[in-house]
Amino acid sequence: MSGNLVETLIGAMVLLVAGFFLYFAYGKADAGAVSGYALIAKFDKVDGVKVGSDVMLAGIKVGTVTDQSLDSEEYLAVLKISLLSDVKLPDDSAIKIASDGLLGGKYLSIDPGGSEDYLEPGDEIRFTQGAIDLTDLIGKAIYNSGGGGAKSE
Repeated sequence: MSGNLVETLIGAMVLLVAGFFLYFAYGKADAGAVSGYALIAKFDKVDGVKVGSDVMLAGIKVGTVTDQSLDSEEYLAVLKISLLSDVKLPDDSAIKIASDGLLGGKYLSIDPGGSEDYLEPGDEIRFTQGAIDLTDLIGKAIYNSGGGGAKSE
């Protein structure tokens, strides 16, 4: 009987330590959604970007992707992002889908413009660049590097 009690207490301690570890890791990972104001951006392709993906400005996380939808008239992917309220973007800013290394995840990278007018909550970022398909680039490089043309003698 005392053996079952000891095993139960050890199991409870393991669960408690695991719960504390998860709480600590979540707090340090900066994985939560950013509260602030919302903007939208339309892309031709958003491969790899999901709800919760980071929005970065100069390598610093300033927002998150909060929603994805499809514009059925223009057949574009619409991303709704939430930016920190103290980050004011000029209305000629650009946003692109970037990759965190060769095999890393995708995130949105903002290049601020030089305009003196700023984007308001709900505005659209007009200048976008969609995801680049690495397999297409490799295929084009292999096809164009040789073997496609006639050899001269």
